[in-house]
Amino acid sequence: MKGTPRILVWDWPLRLFHVGLALAFGGAYLLGDSERWRNVHVALGYAALALLGFRLLWGVAGTRHARFASFLYTPRQAYTYLVGLVRGRGRHYTGHNPAGSWAVYAMLLLGLATGISGWMRYEELGGDRLEALHELFANAWLGLVGLHVVAVIASSVLHRENLVLAMITGYKRGPAAESAGRSHAGLGLALVAAIAAVVALALAAPAGTVDASATAVASRAAIDQD
Repeated sequence: MKGTPRILVWDWPLRLFHVGLALAFGGAYLLGDSERWRNVHVALGYAALALLGFRLLWGVAGTRHARFASFLYTPRQAYTYLVGLVRGRGRHYTGHNPAGSWAVYAMLLLGLATGISGWMRYEELGGDRLEALHELFANAWLGLVGLHVVAVIASSVLHRENLVLAMITGYKRGPAAESAGRSHAGLGLALVAAIAAVVALALAAPAGTVDASATAVASRAAIDQD
């Protein structure tokens, strides 16, 4: 990769989404069994749902490597990439690699399933079975996150690039023609403000009164600011 220019790959909204979702999910998971911190658990759950709602919108209207269309790979392509990774000769991708793309889609689906089932249980819908399903989704999501971390480390070693640092700075080495273009810093700040508003609303509202539409409002507010 020497001699290859550093280009912007991950824009500000995507990076903030990544960090925000990790904090929201991690915090909600740790507080899941605590009655004392139940309101915080719920608030973090709404924040995660709002972030996921934004990611779905940004997957259509975002920058080059944030769009879902940029990482639509078949299971065979993902398998071929993983085989190459194990053999130490996996192909380098500027954006999401085939295996990573499937992990992204799976984590989005599990995140939505966890958040929606949690909201339904909070509204006292579904009973104990739904609560068990909510926990199952959360544990599956955590397991997938663990696999994702291992894959990121393996890819970093194979391609000799720090993918964790790249998600923080937004920059990787790659062809200039594959740059994401704009960083959308203003939209990133709007996203932070919108998610903070969702958390504040959830913490302030009495139990059972927070409407899930707050997640959609936060996502639309962030998009409208750009």
